[in-house]
Amino acid sequence: MSIPIARSELVLGGQKSGKSRRAELLARQWLQAAPAHRAVLVATGQAFDEEMQGRIARHQRDRAERVPGLATVEEPLQLAQALARLSRPDTLVVVDCLTLWLTNLLMPAEGRAQPSEPLVAELLEALRAAPGPVVLVGNEIGLGVIPLGRELRAFVDALGRLNQDLAQACARVTLMAAGLPLTLKEDA
Repeated sequence: MSIPIARSELVLGGQKSGKSRRAELLARQWLQAAPAHRAVLVATGQAFDEEMQGRIARHQRDRAERVPGLATVEEPLQLAQALARLSRPDTLVVVDCLTLWLTNLLMPAEGRAQPSEPLVAELLEALRAAPGPVVLVGNEIGLGVIPLGRELRAFVDALGRLNQDLAQACARVTLMAAGLPLTLKEDA
């Protein structure tokens, strides 16, 4: 079953819910739809420890098998600039994942936190100006218990605001659970 490609889609869900698989499916369908189509994944994760290094390597191998034509660009911080640089009418851009991007800004492993509001505003502007389709992947983490620490509560709040802002800007919003998509928004 083919899924129509939206101008922009926000794919949210919990860990291992099928978010990345949906984005890959959309990229594969885009690439198969026309020989001139291109697809690029903007990866925001950073490998600061062995477990994350292994996780990133596994994701790279799995993606190469599932979507051979999907190029990858690593960009942990300057997401708006990457989107502006990579988006073209013939190119689908997948951003995976917004949660790690926000983590890189607000809880960097090295250095001081950056204010996220100006960068979120830049991302929203780049999304609206993108000439090609964009698929954004992020976690929905606001469904569980309230975190105990002040910094964690602030992060959950910031991620909730980011998800709301992007949901307003995107033509389609999909919630993934157990590998199944639930369409929350579909602009005609």
